Amino acid sequence: MTQKLALFGGKSVRSTPFPSWPVYGKQEEDRLIKTLKSGKWGRLDGQEVPEFERRFAAYQGARHGLAVANGTVAIRIALLAAGIKADDEVIVPPYTFLATATAVVESNAIPVFTDIELETFNIDPRAVEKVLTPRTRAIIPVHIGGLPANMDAIMDIAKKHNLIVIEDAAHAHGAEYKGRRIGSIGHMGIFSFQSSKNLTSGEGGFITSSDDALAGRCRSIHNCGRAEGGLWYEHHLIAGNYRLGEFQGALLNSQLDRFEKQAQTRDTNGKNLSEKLAEIPGVIPQKRNPDCTRHGYHLYLFRINPEKFGASRDQVVKAVQAEGVPVCGGYPLPLYRQPLFLNKAFGPYIPNAAKRMDYGSVRCPNCEKVCYEQGGWMTQNLLLGKKKDMDDIIRAFSKVYENREELMKAL
Repeated sequence: MTQKLALFGGKSVRSTPFPSWPVYGKQEEDRLIKTLKSGKWGRLDGQEVPEFERRFAAYQGARHGLAVANGTVAIRIALLAAGIKADDEVIVPPYTFLATATAVVESNAIPVFTDIELETFNIDPRAVEKVLTPRTRAIIPVHIGGLPANMDAIMDIAKKHNLIVIEDAAHAHGAEYKGRRIGSIGHMGIFSFQSSKNLTSGEGGFITSSDDALAGRCRSIHNCGRAEGGLWYEHHLIAGNYRLGEFQGALLNSQLDRFEKQAQTRDTNGKNLSEKLAEIPGVIPQKRNPDCTRHGYHLYLFRINPEKFGASRDQVVKAVQAEGVPVCGGYPLPLYRQPLFLNKAFGPYIPNAAKRMDYGSVRCPNCEKVCYEQGGWMTQNLLLGKKKDMDDIIRAFSKVYENREELMKAL
């Protein structure tokens, strides 16, 4: 007998919370107190940030690593280090957090949006080739949710057209593409350590690169334009202070000690969850291509096909939430539909773009389908749970599917 949906007064599948985030304990406390008592709280005279830079760069498989204030700044520094100039064009996907595109604007360059693959939610290399122009200088593939983008195809395009590739790996700590860690494949990679991220210090960002010259320029730009080994009051580049503080470094070193086990747990749970959810008609987990040898799972992404499920995405999300599983519909609109881009509210940046760019005419059908009709996600902390937690997620979706007719009539 079908159980009544919690949305309509039935008993919910789950009443207990999922694992909380962040995870912390005595090791974080000890490092923070040690840093406090050292009196060395800044990047330039402390030990925690340099230690983390070495460790995380090595973990991601890059020769160089640089900790910075946040992920947005990381993108901007990488663009400036790559020599991106005013009115240059940078290709970005429209299904990502705003910062991927606004960092381009803040670099006086022009974001050009191209569609995503419906199955993976990642940038579509075939669509990238359609928006290339003589002004194109860089591509920023976003490894959305932690799933590696098709980096072979992206790098082939970049090589053919002499473009810089900056991997937006804000969701993809520890993720692997054909056995290589994300952030070590493009010319540069960027990461975020914001509060929700799989590796966190509340705020913070990171740049990886195995190119000595690019890494050197990034280091100068993040440190007021100073040169390695130069005088303190000797400045070579227009830059700023984007350094990360020692307290964040202390947290990150402790969190990195925990990270590998957490990453393995997320990857295992994500695989198992996808196998079971895919058995429910109309529930389509993010497609994990064979090239993905480890998924970062900052987000667990899925689609609801309304025709096959028998209810709309919004109805399903609302019903599953009532069953005690925190899901949402994901990004509600493509970036090119944000008021910022429709109104060209770019402030002092890219004045010429206001004359020649019309974001209102941009159309990315797959992205629009995901945003408006089908997309959904769950956050990474759910995947830190045990098998029973994953079973509850599956039960909640199954229960909603079994009651789909009632759901359609009532909502």
